[in-house]
Amino acid sequence: MKYTSTRDGSICVESAQAIAQGISAEGGLFVPQQMPQLTMADLTEIAAMDYVEAAKKVLGYFLTDYTPDEIDHCAKGAYVGSFDQDRPAPLVKINDHAYSLELWHGPTCAFKDLALQILPYLLTKAAQKTADGETKVILVATSGDTGKAALEGFADVDGVKILVFYPSDGVSAMQKLQMTTQKGNNVGVCAVHGNFDDCQTGVKQIFTDSQKAAALKAGNMAFSSANSINWGRLVPQIIYYIYSYASLLGQGVITQGETVNVVVPTGNFGNILAAYYAKQMGVPLGKLICASNQNNILTDFIRTGTYDRNRDFYTTLSPSMDILISSNLERLLYHLTDGNAQQVKCWMEDLSKNGKYTVDDATKAKITDLFYGGCADDTATKAAIARQFDRNGYLADPHTGVALQVYENYVDQTDDHAVTVIASTASPFKFSKGVLEAIGRQTEGKDEFTLCEELSAATGYAIPASIAALRGATPRFTDICEKQELWQQVVAMLGL
Repeated sequence: MKYTSTRDGSICVESAQAIAQGISAEGGLFVPQQMPQLTMADLTEIAAMDYVEAAKKVLGYFLTDYTPDEIDHCAKGAYVGSFDQDRPAPLVKINDHAYSLELWHGPTCAFKDLALQILPYLLTKAAQKTADGETKVILVATSGDTGKAALEGFADVDGVKILVFYPSDGVSAMQKLQMTTQKGNNVGVCAVHGNFDDCQTGVKQIFTDSQKAAALKAGNMAFSSANSINWGRLVPQIIYYIYSYASLLGQGVITQGETVNVVVPTGNFGNILAAYYAKQMGVPLGKLICASNQNNILTDFIRTGTYDRNRDFYTTLSPSMDILISSNLERLLYHLTDGNAQQVKCWMEDLSKNGKYTVDDATKAKITDLFYGGCADDTATKAAIARQFDRNGYLADPHTGVALQVYENYVDQTDDHAVTVIASTASPFKFSKGVLEAIGRQTEGKDEFTLCEELSAATGYAIPASIAALRGATPRFTDICEKQELWQQVVAMLGL
């Protein structure tokens, strides 16, 4: 399997190079040159596998320059012992049509664990194949969950240093505590005055600055990424959509070839793009339902074909989706234009210069056929959380609450009652304040751990051990910088 860039079709690299590098030199994202295909026989076979074996099978299609032993080592290292009951992605029935794909049973209680537990293994092997002995410098921009999951995955990994930037007022109190208390001699965390897009833009500018890359090279170091712009972050996410379909098949919920819809709460478009890749591989997925919060730029894009970030930015109950620059959309556009890298490059230049672009009619028609876009503000999100808990006893965090509300809207508008998988992306206890308010409890004046205890008492759900263990922890990292000062923070951490 070879990989090219969304902005330069002449590039052709192995998966190890794509993972080690993180982003193409001209700013494009690495994408596979062809899509492997799964048959119903393959899906039936996966239905009989545990998650590790399924992961090995799927990764084998995409990482053809990794040996089977290397893939085995990566998959077992990531998924054995790190997740509740070694079940990284359990399906929980909500009602006769909807199933929650719970992706938050890992060490940081967020879906990012599914990728960021395995990425350090993939990256270590990639570095050995491409530049053995070179220290990888991982820069991460986070809207909340990626930061902690990346820190947890890369802490004290040999040959790696990691620095995470997060918006100072754009993450939950629990997310902030998780990041700022992180242990490890190779980690750093810094808040930024600004929003997630400011963090992400700053990190991408550093990645594509040749002078900054040269400064690292002089010290036998090179940049890489743990955000979903890195193919090594995205490919593990494809696994759980394939596995969820196979699980429904194995449980007899669906028959062979029956179409299943997918709902994904997303801001950066990576998680739903993974579902798109699974669909392109032959998994019978129907409508890909893209759920946004009040920062509904993706909803508007899917409906109109115009991507316009010149709008108000909102801080919401679902901070991991508070994003106005959806990086992974670039990959989708590359595929939908049949690999027209020049067109994608032009759109991305328009976005950078003018804050907007409009796709052509043919691309817009493909988007509309594949996706449904919907959104929910905080009021609707809280109402959806309360309804699901009252009706079905199912407790959701605010990101999943957005997905639940958008799913209800979709069914009301289309009368499509196909079996549906709803990606549940975080534990409710990472957002106890918002969830407690949704179910009608008072939160004023209470600290995060009191809120967790009251949420547990009110619902019967257990507080995850990794969250309970944070009580009394002292933050190690208290730095805060302006959005123009990210490079100075990198220099200080690396001692350049």
